[in-house]
Amino acid sequence: MSPDPAAFIRANTVMAPPPLVPEIALHLATEITPLWHATEAALDREQLPPPYWAFAWAGGQALARHVLDHPALVRGRSVLDVGAGCGLLALAAARAGAARATAAEIDGFAVAAIALNAGENRLAVETETTDLIGSWPAPWQVVLVGDMCYEKPLAERLTRWLRRLAGHGALVLIGDPGRAYLPKDGLVELARYTVPTPLDLEDRTSRDTVVWRLVGDQPG
Repeated sequence: MSPDPAAFIRANTVMAPPPLVPEIALHLATEITPLWHATEAALDREQLPPPYWAFAWAGGQALARHVLDHPALVRGRSVLDVGAGCGLLALAAARAGAARATAAEIDGFAVAAIALNAGENRLAVETETTDLIGSWPAPWQVVLVGDMCYEKPLAERLTRWLRRLAGHGALVLIGDPGRAYLPKDGLVELARYTVPTPLDLEDRTSRDTVVWRLVGDQPG
């Protein structure tokens, strides 16, 4: 039987702020938590998906930092955090004054983590559990994407949709630490950050990470 997501998260993570975003605490896997040391086989035995939600990835941290430092980007606007994971970007948007912050995530454990993280930070974040990529019409004024270009089919599908959103007026911001399938064109650099990263997670102690604005396709 699969564990209760909220109970599992509380038992296997600690509340901690990511290095670049000390204003927000998250349920995270660290070197002292069981989840950090869990193997793929152990996760399979527990019928658990990979716990991407238990880490604050470099792209998300950089973009969250940028949003908090430039709240006018989201203040009073409807904001979508795509592939939200732990919900850091939606939480940053809510803290920066977004009128509505929605975290889109299809992993049930991630959805539970987002709810717990929102409660701990006393921030209002909605969750959307359907796969929104490609959906239309799209009501969001700002779309935030952190570290989603790690797999080619996903990145290509996501980029096509994001370009359409941007072409119809949405502000699309991407935080990326140099993943292989980041779009090669139509990007405007807004900021650059050095994000501390665990050696076990990224094979290095920091990653240079860029916040990009995606240029949209012309509406057809």
